[in-house]
Amino acid sequence: MAAYPPNGTFFDTLKKSFVDAKPGADGSIPTNDFLEASESLVTLFDVLGSVAFNPVKSDMTGNVKKIRDRQLAAPADSATLQDLVKNELKEKKHTATEGLLWLTRGLDFTAQALRQNIDNSSEELSNSFRTSYSNTLKPHHSFIVKPIFSAAMSATPYRKDFYAKLGDDQAKVQTALTTWLEALEKDVAVLKEFMANKNAKW
Repeated sequence: MAAYPPNGTFFDTLKKSFVDAKPGADGSIPTNDFLEASESLVTLFDVLGSVAFNPVKSDMTGNVKKIRDRQLAAPADSATLQDLVKNELKEKKHTATEGLLWLTRGLDFTAQALRQNIDNSSEELSNSFRTSYSNTLKPHHSFIVKPIFSAAMSATPYRKDFYAKLGDDQAKVQTALTTWLEALEKDVAVLKEFMANKNAKW
């Protein structure tokens, strides 16, 4: 994990935040900023500190790569995530679109777990992540994948240890985490609605 600057937090080490990937007035989300913010989010699993989270990390990283490959192959058609999906589907392909669907589910899983943990100040992370997993990824996972992810939920650090790793000044940590999380939740809400639309189906 990258060391954060003096008086700073983990969130100061991120290359991009979801605050930088805000949806436009029409709901469109800039592809590059979003992918860099998603790549930065994956480093949060390093803070969680268990190899049990490696499948979660590799899943999200793999989905980012699918979207990035499409963006690099057709940059003019991929300025926003919505454009990327529509233009890929026009070509009767759906690799990146499917990647975005799964990435959105992974981001939703992370966002719901952290939101529940912030809102319930005495709840351990393992409970928050377990509840979030049941609400987001679990219904889409096969019986082979479920135990792998369940193991990750059980391997989360204690609440106090996790927040201590995010920064020395807990007031700053909570402010930075809340700002980052609210931006993530906005992107997830927009993408869930978009991905449920018939225009994003293959």
